[in-house]
Amino acid sequence: MESTQQLEFVKTRFLVLSDTHGTEFRSEQIPSQYADVAIHCGDLTEESKLEEYECSLRLLKNINAPLKLVIAGNHDYTLDTPTFREHVGDARLDPTLVRQVYGGWGFQYPAGQGHNFEIAKGVDLVITHGPPKGIMDYTDNRERAGCPCLFGAFARARPRLHCFGHIHEGWGGKLITWRDQVSNPPSHFTDIDNDRSVMVEKLSGFRQSKFDTPESKVEKLKKTEHYRRERCYATSHCAGDANPLKFGAETLFINAAIEGTEEYPLQLPWLVELELPLAASWGVK
Repeated sequence: MESTQQLEFVKTRFLVLSDTHGTEFRSEQIPSQYADVAIHCGDLTEESKLEEYECSLRLLKNINAPLKLVIAGNHDYTLDTPTFREHVGDARLDPTLVRQVYGGWGFQYPAGQGHNFEIAKGVDLVITHGPPKGIMDYTDNRERAGCPCLFGAFARARPRLHCFGHIHEGWGGKLITWRDQVSNPPSHFTDIDNDRSVMVEKLSGFRQSKFDTPESKVEKLKKTEHYRRERCYATSHCAGDANPLKFGAETLFINAAIEGTEEYPLQLPWLVELELPLAASWGVK
């Protein structure tokens, strides 16, 4: 937990992306804005091929950030070393055959057993590949694909920022306000104060539907073109902003899955600005 001493805060900018799946970005698609930290939340590849990793590394190299944090996703199964060695060893196999032998994906745990996500109170940032259950985790068939164990860890720890991907159609950002008491077990039905939570953005804000009026279609087209030029979606939750983050009472959740559909092939990375406690105010030199 943060101490009761007076802390100094500094605005910190994060560029967040996920699920690039080995996509070769053109220079005009790569965000040009400076970020203090660039984050990739996994699925750097589609078939865990070397050339796909190299492609994602080129993308990260071209992002203007001094610190870059990267985790693996389920598609990056060759990085799951113990399981990969156990199932395929050093065999040189076609990716399709690898999956048949390997069993599908990397970094899995039995759904029936769950997983113990140890997130300490006072943590600022958490990066996972998949979402917590109930938060930007709807699939196209309207099923929630998030992890209830992960949600429970967030309901208890309440960090400032959670970055993830995996569910491509769940792209978006939401500032969650927590209820005062944590349920047992925690659930998105009982632990989120939806009346005080803010949906920053989601895909329906860009994509046209049968419910759109001619005016809303025009507005969505303008909005899409604007952010395509910006190359990312920016949001700030610092003092003086419309929705400054209240640490301990709120968490900003960002689903930054980049790979989209045939009609909308690339979704936007996120540029997030938050205030973090300055290390020196903790006595760190």
